[in-house]
Amino acid sequence: MLFVKLKIKTMLNNSKAFSGFSVDDTEKAREFYSNILGLTVKEGNMGILELDIQGSNPIIIYPKANHEPATFTILNFPVPDVEETVAGLKDRGVVFESYDYEELKTDTDNIFRGGGPHIAWFKDPAGNILSIIQE
Repeated sequence: MLFVKLKIKTMLNNSKAFSGFSVDDTEKAREFYSNILGLTVKEGNMGILELDIQGSNPIIIYPKANHEPATFTILNFPVPDVEETVAGLKDRGVVFESYDYEELKTDTDNIFRGGGPHIAWFKDPAGNILSIIQE
């Protein structure tokens, strides 16, 4: 069988993709991502926020009236020291999730330390799940 590769004008392999997620209150999101997490947040078009992530395309945060928080991790932040980062974010008022699933159990510091990199999960003001993960 002979397969012919068609040239399509719009090829995605050269696209610089970006991701985005919704929140119910962009002002609370701006405060959290900027002042609590220390990220650069820019105002985009139509009330959309842009997270300026070092070495990456911006991530957009868009308002959605009927927003429902993601039930999975939407954004992972690789860090050199999860323990130090958890402590620093707790000092800024971030509350970390505790999981008691057999395959995903967090310790008293809210850090998962089994079967892979150390990870700690927390939520943004809209209830979306974020993580810090050991590099």
